[in-house]
Amino acid sequence: MAMQDGELCKDELLHSQAHIWNHLFSYIKSMALKCAIQLEIHDIIHRHGSPMLLSELVETLVINKERTPFVYRLMRVLVHSGFFVVQNMSTTLGNNGEGEEGYLLAPASRLLLKGEPLSIRPYFLAVTDPMLMDPWQDMSKWFQNDDVTPFYTTYGRMFWEMASQEPKLNQLFNEGMASDARLVTSIILKHNGNAFEGLGSIVDVGGGTGTVAEAIAKAFPNIRCISFDLPHVVNGLVGSNNLSYVGGDMFEAIPNGDAVLLKRILHDWSDAECMKILKRCREAIPSKENGGKLIIIDMVVNQLLETQLLFDMHMMSLVSGRERSEKEWAKLFLDAGFSDYKITPILDLRSLIEVYP
Repeated sequence: MAMQDGELCKDELLHSQAHIWNHLFSYIKSMALKCAIQLEIHDIIHRHGSPMLLSELVETLVINKERTPFVYRLMRVLVHSGFFVVQNMSTTLGNNGEGEEGYLLAPASRLLLKGEPLSIRPYFLAVTDPMLMDPWQDMSKWFQNDDVTPFYTTYGRMFWEMASQEPKLNQLFNEGMASDARLVTSIILKHNGNAFEGLGSIVDVGGGTGTVAEAIAKAFPNIRCISFDLPHVVNGLVGSNNLSYVGGDMFEAIPNGDAVLLKRILHDWSDAECMKILKRCREAIPSKENGGKLIIIDMVVNQLLETQLLFDMHMMSLVSGRERSEKEWAKLFLDAGFSDYKITPILDLRSLIEVYP
C-alpha cells in the first residue's frame, strides 16, 4: 500500500527492506550467469550427457582448485535462477538412499551453448561487457548535464562513433546482433514466412554481416536480397546468387526494393531520426498497389511486460532511441507518409510490423 506519512509497522519494514535488497542484489544474477558462460559450465554439462556431479564438474573446470568450495555456491544461485536443474543421484547403498545431486541444463541454458545454432551467448556477453555497463554508473550525471546519452557522458563519444573506431566494441555489437538475428529470423521464416511471399527483392537496412538477409535468400531463392549497412561493416563480405552487400548511409539513401526490412533499427533512434529513415524507406519501395511495403521487427511496448521496460532503459543508456507503444508507432508511420500497418506479435517481446505506403 502506498503511504505518504506515518511510520511503517514491523512487517512493512521487513518487507520494504527485502524489496530493496532484492533490487540491490539483482545484478548478481546476470553476473553469476556471465561467470558460468565464461567458465563454459553450460557446455561442460551438456557434453557430459547425463546428470553431472559437482565433483565431476569441478574436476573438469579450468579453475584454481582452491576455488572448488565456491563452485557449489555459484551453481546454487544459477539453479535458483532457472538455468540448471538438479537431479538426486540416489544409490542403494548408504546415506539412506540420499545421493549427491547431479546438474542438468534447464531449457533456457540451451540458448547459451557455444555450438547451439540459435545461441544468444554473444548477445549476453555483449550487453554485460563493461563497455556497455559502465554508462549506468553515470546515469545520474547524465540527468543533470546536456549530453545526448549516458554513453556519451562516460566516453565522450556517441555509441555508433565509438563502435566504428573501437574493434572490440564493433565485434561485440556485430556478434551480439547476429546471434539475436539468427533466433528471430528462424521463428519468422517458420511461422510468418508469408510476409515475404510475392516479393521480388528486399533490402535489409542495417543488416550487419548479413545474417537475416542470408536466411531470407536461402528460404526464398527467387527473392533478390540486399544487406545494406555502413561501409566499414560490409567491406569484404561476399554474397551469393541472390544475396549482395551494399555499403551506404540509411539517412542519405536506401537501395530500391519491393520491400525494406528494418530489424531492431528504429529503436536505436529518436523520433526525428526515425522520420528521416522512414522517409528514405518510403522512397525506396513501390506503391502498395505494386506490392511495396516496409517490414519492421521491433518491440511494441505493453506496460505490463517488465523486460520491455528494462530494454527501453537499456536503449536510453546507450543511444538516442527508445522502445515504442503501438500509438507511438502509428504516429511515426502516419507522419512519414505511410497509409496503414499490421502488427503480428512474435517471440512474446517483439512484433512483426508490416507497413504500407
